[in-house]
Amino acid sequence: MPVQRSSTKSRKTYLSCNDEDEVVENIPMTASQYFSNPTVARTSPSCVRDEGTLEAIPTGREALVSLAPSSNSPAVNFPRTPELRDVYRTRHGKKLTAHQWAVYDFTLTIPKGKIATYKDVAMAVGGSPRSVGNALRNNPFAPYVPCHRVIASSLFVGGFFGEWGKDHKTGTRYNQKIEILSQEGVYFNGKGQLLSKEEALWNPDNS
Repeated sequence: MPVQRSSTKSRKTYLSCNDEDEVVENIPMTASQYFSNPTVARTSPSCVRDEGTLEAIPTGREALVSLAPSSNSPAVNFPRTPELRDVYRTRHGKKLTAHQWAVYDFTLTIPKGKIATYKDVAMAVGGSPRSVGNALRNNPFAPYVPCHRVIASSLFVGGFFGEWGKDHKTGTRYNQKIEILSQEGVYFNGKGQLLSKEEALWNPDNS
Protein backbone atom coordinates (compact mmCIF):
# COMPACT_ATOMS: atom_id res chain seq x y z
CA MET A 1 0.00 0.00 0.00
CA PRO A 2 1.51 3.35 -0.94
CA VAL A 3 2.33 5.69 1.90
CA GLN A 4 0.08 8.73 2.05
CA ARG A 5 1.98 11.97 1.79
CA SER A 6 1.18 14.93 3.95
CA SER A 7 2.37 18.50 4.15
CA THR A 8 1.23 18.89 7.76
CA LYS A 9 3.74 20.67 9.97
CA SER A 10 3.69 20.24 13.71
CA ARG A 11 5.81 20.33 16.85
CA LYS A 12 8.61 17.77 16.94
CA THR A 13 9.78 15.66 19.85
CA TYR A 14 12.77 13.33 19.71
CA LEU A 15 12.81 9.62 20.36
CA SER A 16 15.13 8.14 22.92
CA CYS A 17 18.85 7.36 22.77
CA ASN A 18 17.86 3.72 23.04
CA ASP A 19 15.02 3.72 20.54
CA GLU A 20 15.46 1.33 17.64
CA ASP A 21 13.08 3.19 15.35
CA GLU A 22 14.84 5.11 12.61
CA VAL A 23 13.90 7.86 10.22
CA VAL A 24 11.95 7.47 7.03
CA GLU A 25 13.79 9.27 4.29
CA ASN A 26 11.72 11.88 2.44
CA ILE A 27 8.37 10.24 3.26
CA PRO A 28 6.09 12.35 5.47
CA MET A 29 3.41 10.13 7.04
CA THR A 30 1.29 9.72 10.09
CA ALA A 31 2.85 8.11 13.14
CA SER A 32 0.48 5.14 12.90
CA GLN A 33 1.45 4.57 9.26
CA TYR A 34 5.13 4.64 10.15
CA PHE A 35 5.05 2.26 13.09
CA SER A 36 2.75 -0.19 11.29
CA ASN A 37 4.78 -0.30 8.08
CA PRO A 38 7.90 -2.48 8.54
CA THR A 39 8.77 -2.34 4.83
CA VAL A 40 9.55 1.38 4.84
CA ALA A 41 13.27 2.07 4.40
CA ARG A 42 14.88 3.25 7.62
CA THR A 43 18.24 4.89 7.26
CA SER A 44 19.23 6.82 10.39
CA PRO A 45 18.81 6.65 14.18
CA SER A 46 17.91 10.34 14.35
CA CYS A 47 14.15 9.94 14.46
CA VAL A 48 11.64 12.63 15.29
CA ARG A 49 7.98 12.16 15.92
CA ASP A 50 4.99 13.96 17.31
CA GLU A 51 1.39 13.16 18.11
CA GLY A 52 0.30 13.48 14.51
CA THR A 53 2.88 13.21 11.77
CA LEU A 54 6.41 12.14 10.99
CA GLU A 55 8.13 14.60 8.70
CA ALA A 56 10.99 14.03 6.28
CA ILE A 57 14.26 14.78 8.08
CA PRO A 58 17.92 14.56 7.05
CA THR A 59 19.91 11.34 7.10
CA GLY A 60 23.62 10.51 7.14
CA ARG A 61 25.97 13.24 8.39
CA GLU A 62 23.16 15.82 8.52
CA ALA A 63 21.20 13.50 10.80
CA LEU A 64 24.20 13.16 13.11
CA VAL A 65 24.48 16.93 13.35
CA SER A 66 20.79 17.15 14.18
CA LEU A 67 21.26 14.86 17.19
CA ALA A 68 23.30 17.47 19.03
CA PRO A 69 21.27 20.22 20.72
CA SER A 70 21.85 23.78 19.54
CA SER A 71 20.22 27.17 19.75
CA ASN A 72 18.26 26.16 16.65
CA SER A 73 16.98 22.87 18.10
CA PRO A 74 13.20 22.53 18.19
CA ALA A 75 11.56 22.88 21.57
CA VAL A 76 10.97 19.61 23.38
CA ASN A 77 8.10 18.98 25.76
CA PHE A 78 10.28 18.35 28.82
CA PRO A 79 8.12 18.39 31.97
CA ARG A 80 9.63 20.46 34.77
CA THR A 81 6.98 20.55 37.49
CA PRO A 82 6.10 17.64 39.82
CA GLU A 83 2.54 17.69 38.52
CA LEU A 84 3.57 17.38 34.87
CA ARG A 85 6.12 14.71 35.66
CA ASP A 86 3.57 12.70 37.58
CA VAL A 87 1.30 12.42 34.54
CA TYR A 88 4.06 12.07 31.92
CA ARG A 89 4.34 8.71 30.17
CA THR A 90 6.82 7.56 27.55
CA ARG A 91 5.55 6.44 24.19
CA HIS A 92 5.59 2.93 25.63
CA GLY A 93 3.23 4.05 28.40
CA LYS A 94 5.86 3.95 31.14
CA LYS A 95 6.20 6.38 34.02
CA LEU A 96 9.68 7.73 34.74
CA THR A 97 11.19 7.28 38.19
CA ALA A 98 12.45 10.09 40.41
CA HIS A 99 15.99 8.84 39.73
CA GLN A 100 15.51 9.08 35.97
CA TRP A 101 14.24 12.66 36.28
CA ALA A 102 17.25 13.55 38.45
CA VAL A 103 19.63 12.07 35.88
CA TYR A 104 17.97 13.97 33.04
CA ASP A 105 17.94 17.24 34.99
CA PHE A 106 21.66 16.95 35.72
CA THR A 107 22.55 15.87 32.18
CA LEU A 108 20.75 18.94 30.84
CA THR A 109 23.30 21.12 32.61
CA ILE A 110 26.33 19.60 30.82
CA PRO A 111 27.38 22.28 28.31
CA LYS A 112 28.32 21.75 24.69
CA GLY A 113 32.02 20.94 24.36
CA LYS A 114 32.16 19.23 27.76
CA ILE A 115 31.53 15.71 29.03
CA ALA A 116 30.82 14.06 32.37
CA THR A 117 31.15 10.43 33.40
CA TYR A 118 28.44 8.06 34.56
CA LYS A 119 30.15 8.14 37.97
CA ASP A 120 30.07 11.96 38.03
CA VAL A 121 26.33 11.93 37.43
CA ALA A 122 25.78 9.24 40.07
CA MET A 123 27.76 11.21 42.64
CA ALA A 124 25.65 14.29 41.90
CA VAL A 125 22.18 12.73 41.93
CA GLY A 126 22.58 9.41 43.76
CA GLY A 127 22.42 5.86 42.54
CA SER A 128 25.21 4.02 40.78
CA PRO A 129 26.99 4.55 37.46
CA ARG A 130 25.02 1.56 36.16
CA SER A 131 21.68 3.09 37.16
CA VAL A 132 22.70 6.34 35.47
CA GLY A 133 23.62 4.41 32.33
CA ASN A 134 20.26 2.65 32.35
CA ALA A 135 18.43 5.97 32.72
CA LEU A 136 20.34 7.49 29.81
CA ARG A 137 19.91 4.34 27.74
CA ASN A 138 16.17 4.92 27.97
CA ASN A 139 16.29 8.72 27.65
CA PRO A 140 13.04 9.78 25.91
CA PHE A 141 14.18 13.40 25.52
CA ALA A 142 17.29 13.00 23.37
CA PRO A 143 18.95 15.05 22.07
CA TYR A 144 17.44 17.80 24.24
CA VAL A 145 18.76 15.86 27.23
CA PRO A 146 22.27 15.28 25.81
CA CYS A 147 23.02 11.71 26.89
CA HIS A 148 25.86 11.63 24.35
CA ARG A 149 27.83 13.91 26.70
CA VAL A 150 28.17 11.21 29.35
CA ILE A 151 31.01 8.68 29.03
CA ALA A 152 32.62 5.91 31.08
CA SER A 153 34.76 6.62 34.16
CA SER A 154 37.70 5.09 32.31
CA LEU A 155 37.22 7.97 29.82
CA PHE A 156 36.17 5.48 27.16
CA VAL A 157 33.43 6.95 24.98
CA GLY A 158 30.95 4.43 26.39
CA GLY A 159 27.53 3.48 25.11
CA PHE A 160 25.00 5.00 22.74
CA PHE A 161 21.59 3.77 21.55
CA GLY A 162 22.01 0.70 23.75
CA GLU A 163 25.31 -0.35 22.16
CA TRP A 164 28.65 -0.34 23.98
CA GLY A 165 31.85 -0.09 21.94
CA LYS A 166 32.54 -0.59 18.27
CA ASP A 167 32.36 -4.40 18.43
CA HIS A 168 28.82 -4.51 19.85
CA LYS A 169 26.08 -5.37 17.35
CA THR A 170 26.57 -3.08 14.36
CA GLY A 171 29.25 -0.87 15.91
CA THR A 172 27.72 2.14 14.16
CA ARG A 173 26.41 3.72 17.37
CA TYR A 174 29.97 3.95 18.71
CA ASN A 175 31.09 5.88 15.64
CA GLN A 176 28.02 8.11 15.77
CA LYS A 177 28.67 9.14 19.37
CA ILE A 178 32.30 9.92 18.60
CA GLU A 179 31.33 12.00 15.56
CA ILE A 180 28.63 13.95 17.42
CA LEU A 181 31.05 14.76 20.24
CA SER A 182 33.80 15.72 17.79
CA GLN A 183 31.37 18.19 16.22
CA GLU A 184 31.03 19.70 19.69
CA GLY A 185 34.81 19.91 20.15
CA VAL A 186 35.36 16.76 22.23
CA TYR A 187 37.81 14.29 20.69
CA PHE A 188 38.79 10.64 21.19
CA ASN A 189 41.72 8.53 19.99
CA GLY A 190 41.43 5.46 17.78
CA LYS A 191 40.62 3.30 20.79
CA GLY A 192 37.75 5.51 21.89
CA GLN A 193 39.63 7.11 24.78
CA LEU A 194 39.10 10.78 25.58
CA LEU A 195 41.78 13.24 24.52
CA SER A 196 42.47 16.53 26.32
CA LYS A 197 40.99 15.36 29.61
CA GLU A 198 41.67 18.67 31.35
CA GLU A 199 39.77 20.64 28.71
CA ALA A 200 36.86 18.28 28.12
CA LEU A 201 35.88 17.03 31.58
CA TRP A 202 33.15 19.21 33.04
CA ASN A 203 33.23 20.40 36.63
CA PRO A 204 29.85 21.90 37.59
CA ASP A 205 31.49 23.66 40.55
CA ASN A 206 33.52 25.75 38.11
CA SER A 207 30.59 26.64 35.84
